[in-house]
Amino acid sequence: MRKYRICCLAVAMLASTLSRAQTADELFASLRTKILQVTDYEARVNMKIDVTYMRVPLLKGTLYFKAPDKMKLERNGGVSILPRKNVKLTLSNLIPTGKVTIIDMGAAAYNGKKVRILKVVPDDEKSTIVLTKIWVDEARLLVVHAETTTYSDGSLVMDLDYDKYAAYALPDRIKIFMDLKDYKLPKSVTMDYDNATPTPPDPKQDKPKKGTIEIKYLDYKINQGLPDSRFE
Repeated sequence: MRKYRICCLAVAMLASTLSRAQTADELFASLRTKILQVTDYEARVNMKIDVTYMRVPLLKGTLYFKAPDKMKLERNGGVSILPRKNVKLTLSNLIPTGKVTIIDMGAAAYNGKKVRILKVVPDDEKSTIVLTKIWVDEARLLVVHAETTTYSDGSLVMDLDYDKYAAYALPDRIKIFMDLKDYKLPKSVTMDYDNATPTPPDPKQDKPKKGTIEIKYLDYKINQGLPDSRFE
């Protein structure tokens, strides 16, 4: 009987610990810590850009990132692209830093998997982010879907798939959905292709222009200490 009571007490203590670990605030803190552990990376990528007014060939090259917001893409052939500030190609740029208010939206199903949905509201008045809503795979501590609203750059939706680099919260594939009224792709992305074909605008159509960027990461070199000079 004494062993039974000890066993029940241990199970109760474990259940209490797990319950505390799954509070919304602690879940977000653990998630943000995991994401921000990556201070820089170099990755070979294939990038597909799909916009309503332009047919752009598949882009291949190397993407460089250094926290918090330095990014550079070198296309195969040596041509470099510095994405505009409002083209946020990494999850770390969409997760508010500093003090935040977390709203637990509960459990849900996403692509056949159980996830936890959190709303994240920055407390910092200087933050460019109004609200971020994230779908979290708790078992793997990964964001599989994110919807972010900013003050000046509209809204952005991101789907993420993980495999080899899940321990660093680095995806193998990201698909970004954007409203082109709010997001401006760099001219070097949309116009510097010899084979890029513009689509003439239709004056009769006044529908919002939509676009997607799909990035497949072939491999990463993580936390190698990239110098600032790499991004000049």
